[in-house]
Amino acid sequence: MASQHPPVPEKSARAIADAWSRELPGVPVSSIGVVTPLWRLAKLFGDDRRRVLARVGVDAATLDLLSVLRRSGPPYTLTTRELGHRSLVTAGAVSQRVARAETEGLVTRTPLGGRPRTVEVTLTPTGHALVESTVESVLGRESELLTGLTPEERGQLATLLEKLFGTVAEALDDHRVTHVGDDDA
Repeated sequence: MASQHPPVPEKSARAIADAWSRELPGVPVSSIGVVTPLWRLAKLFGDDRRRVLARVGVDAATLDLLSVLRRSGPPYTLTTRELGHRSLVTAGAVSQRVARAETEGLVTRTPLGGRPRTVEVTLTPTGHALVESTVESVLGRESELLTGLTPEERGQLATLLEKLFGTVAEALDDHRVTHVGDDDA
């Protein structure tokens, strides 16, 4: 008689790899031990970040725009082209982000004299205060989530992930990744 309960999901990447080895002998499964936990972590971190941002009333695209401007240093001004390059998003996405942020009083747009269609975007004092408090909330929360690793382990993991990102981006010839699930890249 068949069980009336749904099957128990495979919890560990090792169990998933073992099952595929059994079902499809000869298929390479070594990537599962790395990729599956990365996907799971990306989902957990992404969902948690969205909750943090919702609590402070900021969407991820606006935070990205304000963060790029804030990290640029005084006078916190970049052209829309520079914003697109640093944010790794299309010109259309930059334009939408800037328009929303300008409506909310977070940035100002100024045409750059003598250069048609070139616009400078500047962080306003309101935008400056919002990005600093939001980044503090986001990074504080993410730091809490990493307490299961020692500082040395965090450093090792950061180095390995940066190396993996570089080799994967190179293999895919794609260096424009922004956020998990971000479709306006």
